[in-house]
Amino acid sequence: MLRTPSPDGLRFAFGTLTVFPVKVTRWDREAARGGMLCAPLAGLAVGVPAAAAGLLLLLLGAGGLLAAVATAAVPAVLTRGLHLDGLADTADGLGSGKPADDALRIMKQSDIGPFGVLALVLVLFAQVAALAQAYDDSWARGALAAVVSATAARLALTLAARGGVPAARPEGLGAAVAGVVPAGGATAVTAVVMAAAAGAGAFLGPHDAVRAALAVLCAVAAAELLLRHCVRRFGGVTGDVFGGVAETAATTALVVLVLG
Repeated sequence: MLRTPSPDGLRFAFGTLTVFPVKVTRWDREAARGGMLCAPLAGLAVGVPAAAAGLLLLLLGAGGLLAAVATAAVPAVLTRGLHLDGLADTADGLGSGKPADDALRIMKQSDIGPFGVLALVLVLFAQVAALAQAYDDSWARGALAAVVSATAARLALTLAARGGVPAARPEGLGAAVAGVVPAGGATAVTAVVMAAAAGAGAFLGPHDAVRAALAVLCAVAAAELLLRHCVRRFGGVTGDVFGGVAETAATTALVVLVLG
């Protein structure tokens, strides 16, 4: 059963997952648990401005492609690019083919290697292409895609922080949130997000309701595949892995939303 989000949990979620001026007053495991359970709310707060940016450009006469670029840019700005940086570092670590300790060292370096660059290019192209297709279909489907993908991305963080998923390092954000979410809570949050996505899609028709719920399901499934692979390769999760998981989920949700 889900409880009303605590103020400490909300502050943790918004203070660590967005650039909004929210001060995190507690860093203990209880606050981290509440924060990761509230992560989809932070995603909603990122997705709505992203959709608004795209709709504003459409209103001013821009095409779907430019609206898509703006929509994809807003989450990067509102997260200081941390998830994209995490995606790039995770790709470099996985692509190195080195043992876990060496791969983790590569991921901590400030530069981005060829695997990271390739991952960023492909993911951003996929996101913009999917959003452009959604906006070309209708402004409402473009806005829905922006909000659902951002929320699904943060839902993937909730699931990645569930119990039984270890941290790869004893320090960092990954260690602070690894394993803090109980399995029952993760399942309940997933059900709520899927139901909310379906409800939002229902305003456009029954097909959109099913597709929105399916997009969330596919997003967390793709994120789970990456998460498990990273746990096998690195021995656990890091902050970079969380970023890679979020971007994987967002991209998958967008692709599913424009299929069919």
